[in-house]
Amino acid sequence: MAALFLVLALLFAAFSPMASSDPDPVQDFCVPVTWRGPNHTVHHIFPLCKNSSEVTVDDFVFSGAKSPGDYKATGFAAISGNPAVFPGLNTQGMSFVRADLDEGGVNVPHYHPRATEMAVVLEGTVYSGFVDSTSRVFAKVIEKGEVMVFPKGLVHFQMNVGDSPATIFGCFNSQNPGLEKLPLTIFGSGIDGKLLEKAFGLSKREVENLRRRFRS
Repeated sequence: MAALFLVLALLFAAFSPMASSDPDPVQDFCVPVTWRGPNHTVHHIFPLCKNSSEVTVDDFVFSGAKSPGDYKATGFAAISGNPAVFPGLNTQGMSFVRADLDEGGVNVPHYHPRATEMAVVLEGTVYSGFVDSTSRVFAKVIEKGEVMVFPKGLVHFQMNVGDSPATIFGCFNSQNPGLEKLPLTIFGSGIDGKLLEKAFGLSKREVENLRRRFRS
């Protein structure tokens, strides 16, 4: 996975604090204080910072994205890297995600309200794109080694169109970019059913079917 860590380094350099959408840090780093709960689970206490003498190199290394998530059940799996799981990212104005897609797998239309995303294809062939505020679609098939940027707050999507699993690495210029998946946001929330019927030209039964499918 040497290539993955090379990509990490390049993307982190591109999303330096100078270009960060989060507030600039006022110290070198702020690794959050932790405490161990039941079953030795680790919890981070934000915004309290560890004493710098207690910080180690392990706070700045994350190994959780070395292997893919379980994408076989749904065709898609995502592993996020953010301060909750990677303490060294706290106050650095960035986070990332590893996404794995099975053949035909889809990363549904979604957006990040607080961040621009830059995504590189590590393996596979992916139909990738976004929609601007005039409903113009910018999309094409990109392959291993190619990079695409999704502007902040715009709906974007990805689909594996190759004949083997695909892996994408995305980097955000916020440690908390937020995530709104449109199917879940629209049909998995508490929006009034009559409004959805009128907005999408659907019958009451169709709306209820979609709600059952996407209700969390």
